Order: sequence, then structure tokens, then C-alpha cells
Amino acid sequence: MKAVSVIGTGAIGTSVALTLTRRGITVHLEDVSATAARTAEAMGAGSVRAPDGRVDLALIAVPPAHTGAVLADAQRRGLARAYTDVASVKARPYAEIDSAGADPSTFIGGHPLAATERSGPLAGRAGLFAARPWILTPSARTDQSVLNRALELVFLCSGVPVIMDAAVHDRTIALTSHAPHLISTLMAAQLAQATEADIRVSGQGLRNVTSIAGGDPVLWRDIHEANADALADVLDAFATDLGLAVDALRALGGSDPVLRKRAEAGLDALLEHGSRGRARVAGRSGAPSAEVARLSVTVSEQPGTLTRLFTAVDELGGRIEDIRLEQAQEPPYGKVSLFVRRTSASELSRLLTADGWAVTLAPATASSPEHAARSASLNS
Repeated sequence: MKAVSVIGTGAIGTSVALTLTRRGITVHLEDVSATAARTAEAMGAGSVRAPDGRVDLALIAVPPAHTGAVLADAQRRGLARAYTDVASVKARPYAEIDSAGADPSTFIGGHPLAATERSGPLAGRAGLFAARPWILTPSARTDQSVLNRALELVFLCSGVPVIMDAAVHDRTIALTSHAPHLISTLMAAQLAQATEADIRVSGQGLRNVTSIAGGDPVLWRDIHEANADALADVLDAFATDLGLAVDALRALGGSDPVLRKRAEAGLDALLEHGSRGRARVAGRSGAPSAEVARLSVTVSEQPGTLTRLFTAVDELGGRIEDIRLEQAQEPPYGKVSLFVRRTSASELSRLLTADGWAVTLAPATASSPEHAARSASLNS
């Protein structure tokens, strides 16, 4: 990959641009706000000069409601060979791509799971995506070469690629991101009328619960609207548990011993359930399946290296089940661990070696949780 266009120079777009620029990629910046684009340029994120020809990839870093229209416009201009986005909702942009008359074959949805507490280009920073999951949601019409471009982008940003269906992504993110933000916001709203004495004695628990309640209200409204059904499903389940907690607390404050005992058991069950859920998040691991083997392939910073590797595996009939990225500061800069079916690992290793790749066949051992790509098949 030699040249990329970033459309939208907010915190995420600017962070991608800064990261790619430091990797030697030529980055062109666009934004409806000339001030934002110029600010990102002044930060060293790229140039506001239009590219002379088609770039390898265009990253659309705009709110979900605008992804389809921006993609259609960029395609009409012939801006790039491949397109991706960073919106935290995926099903709606895909639907709007169709209605906007855009070409779905050159687009793959993307969502890097990294965020900053502030917005705008000044909140951008290189390295934001290091060891963070980066979800990719190819559709049935996404060309394989576009997936390869997106995987290379994730690699260049030091992210961990996770392949997911768009609808599954939206349900998952409703549970793990959108609902927590809205619940945090509702808790924070209770503080708007709190007394100064209340705020003065607030502890770390309150700060933890409300830490994600900030952000641009207009952007979050757009996100919640775009993922409304999935978010409502999560909040319905939350409301049921909340109602049980309220009923139990009311009973505990009463005088009926039978109801009090029942309430104690119900509250204990809710607290235990919460502890188990928290343990799953705190203790997640990324151990690969025993049915796969690991091919460790040496890669360099030469533009297009990762695309050529994925293409070679595809042409040789390989099926990648998972990826781990390991980078170093000195040449050859890193290795890519490809987890493939154990039954085909030896032959694929031999064919890649014959094709000029430096390959080591190793057992599929677990790596650090930070580098765990909890993905389905990259070719499914």
C-alpha cells in the first residue's frame, strides 16, 4: 500500500492518518471542515492536496448516517481502488450503500475498537490502535482484494483483525459498547441536579461508571439511532434485571420476613451473575483451536507485503482461521502468525516457502489476550 485517502479528520480519521504517515504511506486528507483538515495536516497526518490518481484505499471516517453518500461520491470521483469505514454501526451503512447507488464490491465495513475521550483532529494520535481489535465486515459482494487491502491497513495500524458478519457486529456492539455508553449516560444524568456535597464525596466507583458518558451528543444520537433495535433489545434485558433489583431492595426495606428472605436470595443471584459476567471480560483469553496450526511468516515494511501474502495464501487454496501480528522496531519488522487448518499446514508451508516467503511451522499455542483475534474464518 502506497497511498491512502482519509475522508473525515476527526479523532479516529486523524489517528489512522498519523499512524500511516509514520509508516511511510502517502496520506491525502479530506473533510467538510477545511479547518479540521488543515489542523490534521499541521499535525503531520498528511496533505490536503488531492491525489494525482487513484489511491490504494480510501478510509471513510464519518458518522454512520453519511457513510453511504460519502462512499458513492468517492466512487464517482474514482478516488480509490478499495474503500472501508470506521463507523461503529455496520448494517445501516450497507443498506444505504445500496440506496445511494454505490458499488458494494469495492467496500468493506470496518470498526476499530479504540476511542479517545475527546473529539476532533487534535484528539488524534499515532499508535491508538496498537493491539486493539479491528472488526472487518465483508459482505457477500466484497471482492477478496478489498479484504486484503483492509487487512493490510489493520496490520499497518498494529491492530488485531476480527472478521464478523455486519448484523452480528451490530448486536455485539450494542451489548459491549452502545448500551454501556447509554447506561453510563443515564447514571451521569442523575448527577446533574446533585448537590455540591454529593459530588465532593463521590468516589472512584462513580467515576468509573460515568467515565464513558461524555462524547459528542449529536454523534452518539446518530449511533444509537442507527443501531436502535439491537440497542433496545439489550436495554430490555437490562431493564428486566433492574426491575428485579428494585423489587428486591423494596422488599428488603419491608418488615415481611418471607419477602425479605426471598429478596436476599434474588439480590444475591443478581450480584453473582454480575461477578461471573465481569470475570469473562477481565479474564478473556485468545487460545486458538486445537484443530489449527500456526505458520509464522516474516514480513517487511515494503508497501503491499501483507496484501501479497494474503493473496498468495488464497491462490494456494489456504484457509486462514485466525491472525496474530507481532511487530518489532528493527528489520525485518515483524512476523505474521497465520492459523490454518492443521491438515493443510505442512503443504501450505511448503508452497509458501517455494514462493519465496520465510515460513516456520509451529504448534498453535495461545498468545497474549491483547493479540487475540477472536475471528471466524477470514475466507468465509
